[in-house]
This record gives sequence, C-alpha cells and structure tokens, in this order.
Amino acid sequence: MSFSNLGLNAELLSAIADQGYSAPTDIQTRAIPTILAGHDILAGAQTGTGKTAAFTLPLLQRLSAAKPASRHIRVLMVAPTRELAQQVADSVRTYGRHLQLRSTVVYGGMPIGKQIKQLKEGVDVLIATPGRLLDLVNRRSVDLSHVESVVLDEADRMLDMGFLPAIEQIFKLIPAERQTLLLSATFSDAIKKMSARFLNKPEYIQVAEANSASLNIDQSFYWVDSPRKRELLSHMIDGGDWQQLLVFTRTKRGADRLAKQLQADGVTATAIHGDKTQNARTRALRDFKHNKVTALIATDVAARGLDIDHLPLVINFELPDNPEDYLHRIGRTGRGGKAGTAISLVGSDERGRVSSIQRLLKTKIPGKTMTGFEPAGGVREIRDDARPRGKQPMGAKRGAPAQPNRNKRRSSGRAQNRHT
Repeated sequence: MSFSNLGLNAELLSAIADQGYSAPTDIQTRAIPTILAGHDILAGAQTGTGKTAAFTLPLLQRLSAAKPASRHIRVLMVAPTRELAQQVADSVRTYGRHLQLRSTVVYGGMPIGKQIKQLKEGVDVLIATPGRLLDLVNRRSVDLSHVESVVLDEADRMLDMGFLPAIEQIFKLIPAERQTLLLSATFSDAIKKMSARFLNKPEYIQVAEANSASLNIDQSFYWVDSPRKRELLSHMIDGGDWQQLLVFTRTKRGADRLAKQLQADGVTATAIHGDKTQNARTRALRDFKHNKVTALIATDVAARGLDIDHLPLVINFELPDNPEDYLHRIGRTGRGGKAGTAISLVGSDERGRVSSIQRLLKTKIPGKTMTGFEPAGGVREIRDDARPRGKQPMGAKRGAPAQPNRNKRRSSGRAQNRHT
C-alpha cells in the first residue's frame, strides 16, 4: 500500500514525499478514504501512529477540491492543549505547502490582537484550543457558520480537562450539516456518549486494542524510597549515558524543584508546565528537541501535546493518579514504529497506582531494584493485576536493605550530595 492508492492528489503526495514518507500507517490507510468520502469517524489509535496526518491530509484535499469565492473558516480543528494545537497546525502547514490554502492557530498565552488580525484576513483552516476559541467568539472575532468539517483531537483528554461545556457551546455555533471527526486514545463511556451526541452514523476505526500500550515500548518500574528518587534518577542518567529523556512529575512545583536539583547534579534540565509562559514553554521544547537540554521535566499538561521525533526514553518520576494518564505519558516514546523505553520510579506509597495501571493494561510490568538504591524496608511483590479481581495476592518477598557508599565520588564530576 502506498499513499497514491488512497486517492490523494498530486500536491499532497508531493508534500508527503518531501517528508520522506512512502507508506501510510494503519490508521492512515483506513481513515483517509473514509474521510475523503465525507463520513464521520470515531477513531482510536495510540500516539505516534500518524493519526494527525490521517485527518489532516483528506481534509486539506476536500478543501482544495472546492474553493468558494470568499475565504471563510471551513475546517475547525480543536485540541486540548497549546502544544497539541501547535503540533496540528504544523502538520496542516507541512502537508498543505503546495495548496493555496490559509490556516492559523489560536490558543491562550499569546497576544490575542495578532490572532484577531489573522482571522480578519481570512483563513480556511482554524486550529484552536477551546478556551481561546470561545474568547474569540465572545469578541465577535471568529465566524463558525461556514464550517464544513470539525475535528476533536484527543477528545478523551478534553473531557479529562473539563472542556465538555465548551465543546457543547462550540457545536451550537457550527452548522448541523457537517462532517465530524472524533479522535481519542481511549474509549470510555463518556467518549461513546460524546460520539452519540455529535457524530452522525460514524465509521468506527481502531488500530490498537483499547487501553493498550504500544508494543514498541519496553516498560519497567524501579522500587526506591521516595526521598532517594532524584538521587537514583541522576545515577541512571549518568550510568546509562542518556542524552534525551522526558520526565514526568505530578505537580508544577515538583517539576521546577526536580529541574533545579538535576542541574545541581550536572544534568542539563528544564521544566515545562502550565504556569510557564507560552514563550518559555516553546523555548524549553525547542531546546529539548535540539538536544541542548538532556532532561525535560513536565507535568501532565505536556503528556498529550509534545511531538518529539524518536524520543527514546520516558521517566515517570511520580506515577499519575489516573492510570490512563500513564498511557498518555509513555505514549511520547515508541512512536512511528520506533522502539522506546518507559521507566517508573516507584515508592512504597505508590503501590496502589501500579496496581491500577496493571489492571488497565491487563499485564504485569516488571519490577526491579537498582543496586545501592534498594528500599530500606525491602521489596514486596504486589498482586498480579493481569488476573481478575478477587484472586489472592502473590506471596510477599522480603530482602535485606543494602548500605550504599553515598560518599563515592563520581567520575563525571557531578555533585556528590543527591539527597532530597
């Protein structure tokens, strides 16, 4: 199968070739002809499977096939975060480079005046976050009455972030006769209910088992006393000669603190989260992509919006409360068929989170310890959560705590004192 078999025009095929792609992914093979035919879709695919191109390419072709005399917003793409919105906008520009179409992206944290000016000049494709879009609507600076196709990207994330009321308001401004594409990494009851409300006889497309992690990701967790997590992480970075890793924390303050601590250990690190200005977030991501920064410390605001080619490693410094967020986090690696690694540093107070994750994945994640960093109370196996509920826990296993030499000088010259 090649892209030329999917019914795409010469301009789009040229843009695809410019990017070095020759064969479509599974979701592209299934979604592109369906979208070209004008059908609604409810699509599920793991991150890194090419889902952005799966809806961008056919919508651009539908736009280019019929050009009205005046320029109106005909395609609306809604994303939950600024980073994801920018990623989608980049895809629209990349694949539409040979087409006479205009697009713009609007989200909070950037001057709204400039965005209003771009909208007044006329655009065919608008990519937006829900909050900034409604702000522009309230300012009477955007007209959605000509929208022909609307995309809800990462719809499950939008629900998690409380955007359902905003989505409902947006759909009231869009013509009833439209094409609607809903994409989600997972299919909860809430997503199915949203589909029933906003989609018309959608085609159901799923290229991965619901709530499954990519087979390309090697997952493991390391038992460690929570106060020594940062010491262990710095040790692993140095010993593994890691050059690029995305590290997730639960809080913004924790992300800032960890970035400073790693810097003190000699690791180039920066934090990215919702309290950072948009310019600061853009700069941090750019430096990370260009390998000027080894460790990017992020909260879950970044879990669904980061598009990093061939990211080799994701670290869960702290496990998330919601097990589905674990999937979103580790989905930053193992993209596009590439191999990836996801490591979680787990304290004794996070055992319940490990159990929830394993129940969601229906598999057991290997647990390990690092020599010199064994938990003071030893290691006790948790229940095999791939089994149905109601089974007896596995037998406990205890081990004597090790006494590491904490004053040993490291050859890298990094700070010796790594205690939190």
